[in-house]
Amino acid sequence: MFSPQLRLRPDVLSRDILASIVVFLVAVPLCVGIAVASGVPAELGLVTGIVGGLVAGAMPGSSLQVSGPAAGLTVLVYEAVTDHGVAALGILVLTTGILQVGLGLVGFGRWFRAISTAVVHGMLAGIGLVLISSQLYAMAGVPAPGGGLDNLTGLPDLFTRITGAPAISSCAIGAGAIAVLILWKRLPGRLPQMLPGPLVAVGLAILAVAVFDLPVASIEVQGLIDSLRLTGLDDFGLLADVGLLGVILAFTLIASAESLFSAAAVDRMHDGPRTHYNKELIAQGTGNTVCGLVGALPMTAVIVRSAANVQAGACTKASRILHGVWLLLFAALFPAVLGLIPVAALAGILVHAGAKLIPVTTIRPLWREHRGEAVVLAVTALAIVLTDMFMGVLLGIGLAVIKTAWETSAVRLDIDERDDRTTVALVGSATFLRLPLILDTLEALPKDRSVELDLSRLRHLDHACRTALEAWSTHSGPAESPGPEKGGTPREAALAGLAPKSEGPPRTTDR
Repeated sequence: MFSPQLRLRPDVLSRDILASIVVFLVAVPLCVGIAVASGVPAELGLVTGIVGGLVAGAMPGSSLQVSGPAAGLTVLVYEAVTDHGVAALGILVLTTGILQVGLGLVGFGRWFRAISTAVVHGMLAGIGLVLISSQLYAMAGVPAPGGGLDNLTGLPDLFTRITGAPAISSCAIGAGAIAVLILWKRLPGRLPQMLPGPLVAVGLAILAVAVFDLPVASIEVQGLIDSLRLTGLDDFGLLADVGLLGVILAFTLIASAESLFSAAAVDRMHDGPRTHYNKELIAQGTGNTVCGLVGALPMTAVIVRSAANVQAGACTKASRILHGVWLLLFAALFPAVLGLIPVAALAGILVHAGAKLIPVTTIRPLWREHRGEAVVLAVTALAIVLTDMFMGVLLGIGLAVIKTAWETSAVRLDIDERDDRTTVALVGSATFLRLPLILDTLEALPKDRSVELDLSRLRHLDHACRTALEAWSTHSGPAESPGPEKGGTPREAALAGLAPKSEGPPRTTDR
């Protein structure tokens, strides 16, 4: 399907052209909506889409996935622009791109696949909640109170403020856009496959505003060239701000993880060449470097546009390159069209996109089968809402590591009491996490009996446990000698894994 000869065939080229048009139609409202929600000019979202097609799309890595501005970074970009200004966006994205290229060159791309899926789903759920809460205010045509928690707690008050023709009209446009997105794919026939739902929602919103002369706000157009701000050497001085370094790390982690997880998902949709993760990370980094040089939004691989590309029958990377060409022509030749789009319609599209980020259908089975993973997901999402993206993801990763360490350090104590001797066999992995259990069990044994430790059935014994067990065997009281053929006390021999295993059913202590 993806042989070099395939690219020269007219039927393949026609399929790529058709797929590129479909992706372009999906990309326009999403690029513009994400830019507006991020607090930057609408044209910058198109610029990122153009770079995603022409630069990242032409580079090796993934065959069919499409890159551009992502809803998953909207909240983080908005916070960065609010705290540090639009002028800082260029250096933030530029540095992120350089870091991504460096990580790809040293082969770090494949390690992003090791991030817990519970953390990724929790991250997306947190982003979805924050995105929904912020865009509900945009649908009503009123400013949002502030951060994620303030926006959520302010929702009851928001509903009391929807009064007057402008607010009611704006809400109607936003709600109508959401309804179109939900119902469009359920229509019979080929029309839902030919026209993307977001484009239809925006088109109907423009028509409704024009026909009924609704008093709703539309996008402010600056022009493609006027919206760009080239990043200069002086901007590197902003990196002295420690707060910006945290934002850069968050951009790098989230953009890279989202891109590579998207690549894995897209690979399952087609039977062509698999993604080379390090090359894909370099491609994403190169695209972000270019976006940073012109002051545009950060770029990631985006699953919605990528899925549209595959489903439209794309065969080669020509489709994603051409989608960048169509975006460039649209931004250069028809910029006035952007000024017709109601802000409420884009807000409705992003509310729908935010809802799709919340893994509602997977939470219940995950709680039944892997309760620890469900807790990691929920804590990550809640931490993002309560704090910020960076701290939420770090907390989620830390909790996932602790959960894994706890689960892999399971140990069982088999206690066998025979005559005047007690044999304690440790089975599993003895780490410092289980040390309180081990010592509590040993210290509860009768003081007037000889105790022998059998460590031969342990898979792992860390330094902390070995040291503690050696100290216990030395100071816990007298023990009978095992004889000259073994040497030392029974406890010392057992610590070396030399104690004989007991026969008969032992009683156990399992954690």
